Amino acid sequence: MLTLIAVGKLKEPFYQTAVAEYEKRLKAYGGIQIIELPEVKLPDNPSRAQIDAALKKEAEAVQKRIPRNAWLCVMTPEGKLLSSEKLAEKLSSVRLGGKSELVFLIGSSYGMAPSLKQQGDFLLSMSPMTFPHHLARVMVLEQLYRAESILAGSRYHK
Repeated sequence: MLTLIAVGKLKEPFYQTAVAEYEKRLKAYGGIQIIELPEVKLPDNPSRAQIDAALKKEAEAVQKRIPRNAWLCVMTPEGKLLSSEKLAEKLSSVRLGGKSELVFLIGSSYGMAPSLKQQGDFLLSMSPMTFPHHLARVMVLEQLYRAESILAGSRYHK
């Protein structure tokens, strides 16, 4: 079972439409559960202490939603860069290793608490560039769909 935990609400219809499309496509491969958690509200110019406190509170909410014994992939800029083929191999390897719950985590617009990164079984980066976390959600879903398509031998991945 694939699960995507994302901190922050999708407001823009174009992101919602894209997420719904990949959610529909992933049904062919067993589906995906998407858990959307709220961001902690911060003032316009938050201090580092306010950001850290918010990230800690968000981390507590995230940890309650990670299934026991799940493999946790944390999406973070300092993670490892993988090609789509290597991501597919990683999913296959994790499943062959006995993990049936695979969780992907996207933090809020301020990132995530270091404790979540430490808890991760794998840290994955999409790029050295910075993306809005809403776009990152669509990108992760597309790559999960692509990985599943590669594993199934589908023509989607060319």
